[in-house]
Amino acid sequence: MNKPKPLISAILNLNLHPKPLFSNPIHLMALTQTRTTHSDPPQNDAEDDVLCSNPEQTQEEQPSSPSLDETPSFVGSPGKYLTGVSRFERAWAHWTKLGRPKLIVAPMVDNSELPFRMLCRKYGAEAAYTPMLHSRIFNENPKYRSEEFTTCKEDRPLFVQFCANDPDILLEAARRVESHCDYVDINLGCPQRIARRGYYGAFLMDNLPLVKSLVEKLALNLNVPVSCKIRVFPKLEDTLKYAKMLEDAGCSLLAVHGRTRDEKDGKKFRADWNAIKAVKNDLRIPVLANGNIRHMDDVRNCLEKTGADGVLSAETLLENPALFAGFRTSNWVADNEKDSIDGKLDQADLVVQYLKLCEKYPVPWRMIRSHVHKMLGDWFRVQPQVREELNAQSRLTFEFLYGLVDQLRELGVQVPLHQKDDASATGNLAEVIGI
Repeated sequence: MNKPKPLISAILNLNLHPKPLFSNPIHLMALTQTRTTHSDPPQNDAEDDVLCSNPEQTQEEQPSSPSLDETPSFVGSPGKYLTGVSRFERAWAHWTKLGRPKLIVAPMVDNSELPFRMLCRKYGAEAAYTPMLHSRIFNENPKYRSEEFTTCKEDRPLFVQFCANDPDILLEAARRVESHCDYVDINLGCPQRIARRGYYGAFLMDNLPLVKSLVEKLALNLNVPVSCKIRVFPKLEDTLKYAKMLEDAGCSLLAVHGRTRDEKDGKKFRADWNAIKAVKNDLRIPVLANGNIRHMDDVRNCLEKTGADGVLSAETLLENPALFAGFRTSNWVADNEKDSIDGKLDQADLVVQYLKLCEKYPVPWRMIRSHVHKMLGDWFRVQPQVREELNAQSRLTFEFLYGLVDQLRELGVQVPLHQKDDASATGNLAEVIGI
């Protein structure tokens, strides 16, 4: 096969093999000398919340990583992203410096963690978001920090996303990560009940002065740009006013999910690309499109129709992390089989590669379990008893998971990923995304 082109209990309280050059992960473990007046939330002792590996090493064996115990000092004056017209120039200069990435891994709670981001990057993703991090818990709880946010030097460009409803708490969390990312992102789009109860995400759309204060607080005090991820209002004019307010408050990049807060089911509701196009035309900062990205034809069509500066994908990447390298699952080629070929890669291959990355970059087992279910969903439908064996495991091991993949292969399961056999389409896509 040709090498692909580089193309939640705590949250309720607000919440091919890996390339050898990957560096050691950075863990935000004891960051702090920051005083807090809250006690740590109780920890979940379930097996799936345990890190997938935690070898006992001597001090000499510990991987080296930069010091994270000090708040980075400001370079220049705070608030440099809020100084008149120049802030738009800075927003674009920063985006250009990062290479203007167009193929981006969306933020996914418990799913866009470091090993998965690195797998997606291997298969064409050009930037990625962390999972949503709960700003208050991130400040208070060293264990939460060390397990929920890890990165490495190849994990760039990187958006670190927080949910919050208090500007000071958000700033404290953002300062902890600003030297390890390219944007600090504010989650203004989560539509789930957990966000309603915690009063964050898309439920802040009912309190725009608070949203504005969150953005301004970061833009005035950080050395990295602030980005926001939003959902649209039912009325376009409300969406445009919202986006403009965010830009005026200091947002340097806006990702727009083209569904409303009530349109949670992505299979039932199509994202409104026209609304995203209108936002793009109305703003002076980079705008990203989110919604309806299932394969590279969708990427091309979305960029053409919205004029957006990049696209985000979430659910489809969970099933097929090689999406941005031009691979697609069989359900997206059934009506066009003659134009597709076996890509000589399948989801079992991707699971093995993901597990190798997890051995290098430990994450809680619950994340691994979720990814295995997503990536091997089609395989489990052919051999459901293998899925039941996975579900029966209260404690996972790498040995068991590698054996599970071998078992599926021995049972004759073959569900290849496909690539479009269309050179002209590839050329057109390259032209659209600026390769």
